[in-house]
Amino acid sequence: MMKKTTLFLCLLLLSLATHAQLRLPHVLSDHMVLQRESEVMIWGWGNAGSHVGVKASWLPDTAVAVIDGGGHWRLSLKTSAAGGPYTIKVTSNEEIITLNDILLGDVWLCSGQSNMEWGGAQNLPEIIQELPKANDKQIRLLQVSRVTAANPQEDIVNVWQQLDSASLRPFSAIGYFIAKELRSELNVPIGIINASWGGTGAEVWTPTQVIQGDKILADAADRQTPASFRPHRAGSLWNSMIYPLRDFAISGAFWYQGESNVGSWSSYDLLMQHMVGAWRAAWSKQFPFYFVQIAPHTYNNKQPLAALLREQQDRTARTLANSGMVVISDLVDNVKDIHPIQKQAVAKRLATIALQDHYQLGSQSDYKSPIFKEQRIKGDKIEITFSQLDGKLQLKGDQVEDLFIAGADQKFYPAKGTIQGNKLIVSASDVKQPVAVRFNFSEAGVSNLFNSNGLPVAPFRTDDWSF
Repeated sequence: MMKKTTLFLCLLLLSLATHAQLRLPHVLSDHMVLQRESEVMIWGWGNAGSHVGVKASWLPDTAVAVIDGGGHWRLSLKTSAAGGPYTIKVTSNEEIITLNDILLGDVWLCSGQSNMEWGGAQNLPEIIQELPKANDKQIRLLQVSRVTAANPQEDIVNVWQQLDSASLRPFSAIGYFIAKELRSELNVPIGIINASWGGTGAEVWTPTQVIQGDKILADAADRQTPASFRPHRAGSLWNSMIYPLRDFAISGAFWYQGESNVGSWSSYDLLMQHMVGAWRAAWSKQFPFYFVQIAPHTYNNKQPLAALLREQQDRTARTLANSGMVVISDLVDNVKDIHPIQKQAVAKRLATIALQDHYQLGSQSDYKSPIFKEQRIKGDKIEITFSQLDGKLQLKGDQVEDLFIAGADQKFYPAKGTIQGNKLIVSASDVKQPVAVRFNFSEAGVSNLFNSNGLPVAPFRTDDWSF
């Protein structure tokens, strides 16, 4: 009798396991934000050959898909204007999954290394002060866990959370402050995904085949050495922390990374072009990509490798379509600390570019840092002009810091900088026939030259000499 009972229970459990196959990826969960006024993908797994019905409460009809032979299904839903909360009910045979408290708004992906990752878990003062008042239920957070994988994965282990002190503490400070800024200006629900890992090179966020398909990138990736605190193999975080999100509609991405690529600076622009291209291809969308130029820090390299990395980032900003770069060479309290604590100001600059360029909200001028345009040699002086500069330059202090000038002998001397409206006039008594200028082109130089809105002039050099 006991054997018959055991057999019956086993068969019953097997039957239940066979039929209870309807499943959604974790990114589709209660409390999520779906991209408003667009087509969003709903997908999952189930019993091969069965039908799946998806009923969104903002739509009158039920969308239907057939589960393929591999047990996969997917369909798209049209989303309406911002609003909610809504529900989504997914049914197949007699199985039902209901998602509650769904908002329609804008979703942004934040990624990079520690300066993007850090928040309350690292006791950043700005976030600690926010914790008691983090109660805007129109902001939703998705924290992607640190997981690596040798091959592309189909799911993550995390779900969406409402904003409160508990969900905010481990979250990206920059991601949160971006959400807060966009929420204030747009008055729509905002969903922020944080997929970051401190100390990582950009290679780990790029598909392996993309790195291996380019000898320059492959050689640079080989210089990423193992460490106990982070992965170093190309593609390992793309596989586990980015690829599983590819069907989830986003507005765009914010990126703060580069410190771990200082040693391989020469290929960084090439790497960014390929990485962003791969991300956009995965989403089938040329979404905006806004990033942070790395901050001043005493790397103690024999040559100014961090300055050369920033030059690569400047190149990316000039050539990568639908991108924007914020300069933070003024937002550093301690150049010996690679983690500047002023995250809210960084987030505001990123959000401002998004509001201007992506949302086309307002007509603010000088919302990006001035970047070098051209030089004109005029006797014993060099006149520097800038792109992204509508108003006048302004100096904070008595003289322009970290400014140098050189002649044909390629020897640089400290220079005097004089502001004439939107131009910088550079000279030095030791250089009678100047050829080149360098501004803030060092590893730890803190800028004191700004546009009319207080954004620092981006570091630059007018030469291409080797060091």
